[in-house]
Formats: sequence, C-alpha cells, structure tokens
Amino acid sequence: MKNEAQSTNSEFILKPFNGWVMLTWVAMMVVLLVAVVVLAATRMLFLGGPLTALVVVSLGFLTVLGLSGLFSLQPNEGMVLTLFGRYLGTVRDSGLHWANPFAKRTKVSLRVRNFNGDKLKVNDKRGNPIEIAAVVVWRVQDTAQAVFDVDHYESYVSVQSETAVRHVATSYAYDDGEGDEATLRAGGDLVSQALLNELQARLQRAGVVVDEARITHLAYAPEIAQAMLRRQQAEAVIAARQKIVHGAVSMVEMALRELSAKKVVELDEERKAAMVSNLLVVLCGESEAQPVINAGTLYN
Repeated sequence: MKNEAQSTNSEFILKPFNGWVMLTWVAMMVVLLVAVVVLAATRMLFLGGPLTALVVVSLGFLTVLGLSGLFSLQPNEGMVLTLFGRYLGTVRDSGLHWANPFAKRTKVSLRVRNFNGDKLKVNDKRGNPIEIAAVVVWRVQDTAQAVFDVDHYESYVSVQSETAVRHVATSYAYDDGEGDEATLRAGGDLVSQALLNELQARLQRAGVVVDEARITHLAYAPEIAQAMLRRQQAEAVIAARQKIVHGAVSMVEMALRELSAKKVVELDEERKAAMVSNLLVVLCGESEAQPVINAGTLYN
C-alpha cells in the first residue's frame, strides 16, 4: 500500500491568460454597464424592469469575475494555484495575468535568501561544550513541494538548519582531532561541505536548494573557555620549545662539525660535552646568558 505521508508533489508550469487582454475586456464591461444604467435611467433604452435588472446584474457579475481573476507577479516570484484542493500548476512568468477566479493562490518567493542561525550550545565529538552558529543561503526550487509537502516551509528551513548544524558539530572535534582528522576549527571547506550536504539532504523534501552554508561563529562555551585557553597556551609553549631545542641541537652539531673540519681546535669527549652544555644553555635559555671567563684551564 502506498504511504500517503511519504508522497511528494512535483511542480509543473501553468501558462495563464494574458492579464492585459482580460483587463481590456473588464474595462469594456464597465463601460457597457454604465451605458445600460444611464440609458435605462433616462428612458432611452426600455427593456422592461426585470430584463434591465438582469442585464445590469449580469454585466456586474462578469466585471467582478474578470477583476477577481487578475494577479501580478514580480521577477523571481511564483504563484501556486489550487482549485478545490486540486493542484492546477505554478505560474512563474512575471507580469499581469488572469486565472480562474475561484482558484486559491499562494505566492512563493523564488529569490535567494539568507538564514542567519543563532548561537547554539552543543558538545563536539569529544564532549566539549562549544558555541556554534552558521549562515545558510537557500532558495525555493520546487514550489509544489514547498507549499504542499511541508507545513510553513520557512519555519521548516529554520528548524532543519539548526538540526543540521548540531549534527555536524557533534561529528567533529573542536581543534584536537586524531591524526589527520578534520576539526571544526581547521576543517574549513571540508566542514562547510559536510554541512551543505547535511542541509541539502534535510531540505530536499521542501523543494529547497542550499547554495552555500558557512560557519560564522565557533568558540568554546564560557564555562571551559579559560581552561581551554590555558591548554592552547601550553601547547603553543611546548611547540615553541621543540623548535628552539631542534634549532639549538642543529647549531651545536654544525659548530662541532665546523671546528673539527677546519681543525680550529682539538677537543676530547669531555671538552665536547662541556661545549655542548654551554651552547645549549645559551641557545635554549629564556634570559640572556652572562659569560664567565675561565682564567685557568678546563680541568681546574
């Protein structure tokens, strides 16, 4: 059995009647109606009381019918028409049109729109509370799905966008991934593409196309922000120390190699050890080194 809740509608284009032609026809009906009323009032036209009334009512009805069927569309707008619950089609052409006056009309904007999400507090992949927000650039592609398959498609976009952002945030670590794993902070285009794919999968039901999705705000939650800042500072200090030590060892190695190659001085293992110790202290120390002049020998 077909599940009616899962059925989807599909848009098809409806070509309406030219509104300017119908407006001209309505103007002619108005002129004729006025003429009949004036002639009947001045007794220049005698059709009998009931017949005159019938003519006036008929012309008035046709005039109202013609006017009520007129509608206009601006560029990038669509009009969804339904008659007694049956979908008639969607008008996308801009201008003045005329359609069945008894049809229900629902205007849908086809313009590109932005959804600026609020800051959401979620847990990342490692359970750390973070704040995240995103902007979503979207537009309606299928007006039939937007009107009939979801209830209030704009609210649907808002709720599903928030859900997608939460899901993506819980799928990545903030800034401490394992190996080459992408993170929210350093993932860049990879995280944005994942968010775009998640949004498109969720909003396809509403006939909505997502053109772009970007994270606009990303930070640790206030309760752990200070602790995480200290951790980042410690990691930065460790990284800097590693570079300093690596550079110092390279410089010491180069100094020993140059002294040995140019035979500036012959050093035994004890003197080499002392030289290495002094150079590392000078190169790795945080404060400026104060030299001490040895007036004797190295072995005193």
